[in-house]
Amino acid sequence: MSKIYKRIPNHIGVIPDGNRRWAVKRGMEKKDGYHYGIEPGFKLYELCIELGVKELTLYGFTTDNTKRPTDQKKAFQLACVNAVMDLAKRDAELLVLGNTKSPSFPKELIPFTKRVRFGDGKIKVNFLVNYGWEWDLNHKDGMASKDISRIDMIIRWGGRRRLSGFLPVQSVYADIFVVDELWPDFLPQHLYDALDWYQHQDITLGG
Repeated sequence: MSKIYKRIPNHIGVIPDGNRRWAVKRGMEKKDGYHYGIEPGFKLYELCIELGVKELTLYGFTTDNTKRPTDQKKAFQLACVNAVMDLAKRDAELLVLGNTKSPSFPKELIPFTKRVRFGDGKIKVNFLVNYGWEWDLNHKDGMASKDISRIDMIIRWGGRRRLSGFLPVQSVYADIFVVDELWPDFLPQHLYDALDWYQHQDITLGG
């Protein structure tokens, strides 16, 4: 059972970094790390449901990531498709957000670019796939991510201290917690550490 907190963020953003570094440390090819990033996402999803988090946004891959070698690109595209197909067997309201006009966007995910309810729809899940912040802000119909709410806390795995273009408008007042461990090494304690820290952050939103 999850811990009990006085303050739970309504919306948590997740930057699951370190898949390639994790693979290399284990003597694998860089592309192999993406497969091992799927299960941690579902562990986090289950914990967030238990805790009462209302919305969860995860980075799949960015338009900049598509500049990586072809084998890595195919691997993270496949991991995103597999993750969505697994989520379809669970409870969530899913929105996949990204540039569908690009050949880098997996066609299998187009049906999910309008919010889709799976099962009891216990939590909103936003999955950023072939996402670019410039594409988002300059979308012809206005901001592409306009249906995604403001983020309360962002957790980034892998030790890097940058947003990497993660939903810049929704992140404007987000508290940012960095986990040094690589994403495939996810532990529930990482989330608990972030929430322990979050209890002591102010929520004035600049006021």
